[in-house]
Amino acid sequence: MKNVVLLGSTGSIGTSTLKVVEDMPEELRLVGLAAGNNSDLLCEQALRHHPEAVSLQDPGAAQALASRLPGIAVRSGPEGLLKLATLPSADIVLIAIVGTAGLAPALAAIRAGKDIAVASKEILVMAGQIVMTEARRHGVRVLAVDSEHSAIFQCLDGKPTGSVRRLILTASGGPFRTTPKSEFPGISVAMALKHPSWVMGRKITIDSATLFNKGLEMIEARWLFDIEMGRVDVVVHPQSIVHSLVEYVDGSMIAQLSTPDMCLPIQYALCYPERRSSDRVQTQLARLGTLTFEEPDTDRFPSLGLARRAGDVGGTLPAVFNAANEVAVEAFVSGALSFPGIFDHVTRVMDRHRVIEQPTLEQILEADRDARQGTPG
Repeated sequence: MKNVVLLGSTGSIGTSTLKVVEDMPEELRLVGLAAGNNSDLLCEQALRHHPEAVSLQDPGAAQALASRLPGIAVRSGPEGLLKLATLPSADIVLIAIVGTAGLAPALAAIRAGKDIAVASKEILVMAGQIVMTEARRHGVRVLAVDSEHSAIFQCLDGKPTGSVRRLILTASGGPFRTTPKSEFPGISVAMALKHPSWVMGRKITIDSATLFNKGLEMIEARWLFDIEMGRVDVVVHPQSIVHSLVEYVDGSMIAQLSTPDMCLPIQYALCYPERRSSDRVQTQLARLGTLTFEEPDTDRFPSLGLARRAGDVGGTLPAVFNAANEVAVEAFVSGALSFPGIFDHVTRVMDRHRVIEQPTLEQILEADRDARQGTPG
């Protein structure tokens, strides 16, 4: 039995994680659940799984929830996340909180000797060097939940990075894969939220439409697999069946394939190093027919070039890349920024930033705050 803390239980990754746990009641047990503001769903989850503790973002909502959950400790705010991340009974902490709020709990869990499963890209994008250094120091694993990074992890299978020529992340290309650049100013929020392959939260869906999501994944892969940015590439694969590939120095390529279902990488991370049986994912290659691959268009989607620049320069620049994109996405959703304005805003913020090459965690957080100042447009 492996005891799991789930931070971000009411989002798309969180609800998929609950499915995995319910599939494997003899092997996985939820001991902690944290959510943002969806107290009703968190209450329903807690009554079903009986964790030791839960946490909500708002203290008032947490106080109201406590009366509905007798026998379960109810926490709140950033301190609540830290309490859950360091629960003595926990073996692994799955972090599926959107944005920067997952960074402090990730580091707390690592320092408490817990393995972490990372579904929040921001943790490694912002502070990959610090997180991975701490994980090595405390002898814990940092496991991937993203389908692309899980695929690479499975394809590497413990091989040293010296044997790798390239890590190749696949991208569906999003809903605007074939849309002419001249039509980008007319793209609406509703159009951007129609992802062709995956059902995800709003922020990550828009990031997939701009390919900023893939840029974040490039930086994440650089730290997760201890490999320089020059050996991290992207290929567009509209069918989303090949989740990523590893090209070795002898020219061999190894890929991981399956129909799109986040339950598979979640289960792999939670059960690692074991591979457990599941009937949830069924892949029929003959029915799928043709699998195709294309070079990404970095002129229409400059997010990939911006990500490579941020990852190459390092220091505080990846945190700025991430924060500026978060601000731009919110401005796009609110109608204050056009779709191509997202790329323009991130470029401007990165251009004006003075990089600190070997930052402390506080300097990274300060760079993040600075990048959020001002109104996009």
